[in-house]
Amino acid sequence: MKPACKWVSVAIIAAALQICAAAVTWAAPQEQQQKPNYTLAEYNAYQDAHGEKDPQAKLKKLDDFVMKFPGSALMMYIYGDYDATYFSVKNYPKTIEYVDKLLALPMVDIGTRLQSLGYRAQASLYGSSGKDFQTPEAYTKTKDAAVQGLQTLSQWQKPQNMSDDQFVNNKKVLGVLFNSVAGIAESGLKDYKSAAESYKAVLALDPSDAVTHFRLGVAYLQEMPPDALNGFWELSRSIALKGPGEAQVRTYLRNQLLHYQQPSCDKLADDEMNQMITLAGTSADRPASMTIPSADELQKARDDTANFLPWLQEGGDHGRVMWLATCGLEYPDVGVKILDIMPGDNDNFTLKVYRPAAADPDAAAKEMDAATMPNMEVHIVGQPDAKRLMKDDAVRFTGTLKDYQHSPFLLTWDNAKVNPEDLQPAPSGGKRPARPAAPKRPGA
Repeated sequence: MKPACKWVSVAIIAAALQICAAAVTWAAPQEQQQKPNYTLAEYNAYQDAHGEKDPQAKLKKLDDFVMKFPGSALMMYIYGDYDATYFSVKNYPKTIEYVDKLLALPMVDIGTRLQSLGYRAQASLYGSSGKDFQTPEAYTKTKDAAVQGLQTLSQWQKPQNMSDDQFVNNKKVLGVLFNSVAGIAESGLKDYKSAAESYKAVLALDPSDAVTHFRLGVAYLQEMPPDALNGFWELSRSIALKGPGEAQVRTYLRNQLLHYQQPSCDKLADDEMNQMITLAGTSADRPASMTIPSADELQKARDDTANFLPWLQEGGDHGRVMWLATCGLEYPDVGVKILDIMPGDNDNFTLKVYRPAAADPDAAAKEMDAATMPNMEVHIVGQPDAKRLMKDDAVRFTGTLKDYQHSPFLLTWDNAKVNPEDLQPAPSGGKRPARPAAPKRPGA
């Protein structure tokens, strides 16, 4: 599940409103024309409605105009006042209704069309949480209108009263708006690949838009199969850019990562997430070397008992994968040689032991005999009989992997108990037999 995302870039909407209100050339009707195609009564009624400041009174006057002059040539301007007024009172369904009526009229000039499509896009954003906006039909119409907005924007020429810099910036703001709306509609239609392309178009215009990085990350993760690497990266970028709802995005990223990897140690997922966020704060592009092992890859590592110690000792990517796969798991009958015994409280104490990495029994025995430095610490809990163990004893224990240190190499086991068979007195005073076989998988 993705978190409910109602975030809208306030800066984008404010700028778009300014563009729609001032930057777009909208030719109002003039009383003085050689051959006006409307009557003086129509013109006066329009001017009266257009100049009304109170929104409710204005809507009433617009309704009166439509009733009196249903076929008026001024209807384009009446519908334009409708959509702007309904938007101002946050009636987004009505805003869209009147934009669509206006766009259905013949010969709508490009400025009016762009202005109205801008209002429609904003209404779709603000009203996106409403059920009426979340139907396949509504999403399809929203997407089509956003595409029309982008097409109209590509044809828009710089007005005479606008500087070059203003024109470039205004086109950028409207491009972000239309592409964002298209992406949201495509996501609603479950067309996540198209949504990802729309969001990437937004980020090409504004790479620091944290909300769009979040939306793109969700789209990647919703694809079938999910594009996990890019999805995790985009969510990390959103967090690194301190976007709105940062805590929600962080929780969502963590849950998605846990679902993707299914590790036994949640803390390792937290560490991976924090590393990604730190990296995403220093780079706009995902490093090609970044990898996130999947649950299947981790299970494969768990099953590869022959490489359990060698990979951990190797470190690097192999060590990271093996530790993600095995941290927090309980292993039975791990054969080791005791090198030292550290007393503790009550019936708890720590064994410093050596575990051979060699798979061949003879090689493992030689490695065990030659060992002088421990490569494991085993915390024995609640087993008073184990206190009779001595240095150089070869025993088996069952315990839970708790910690991993690569250099100097050391594995820490918690809640461990020695196999009771290895606590029996050794025959004729000799040492107990070593059992250096590779640790079994949990439950094996």
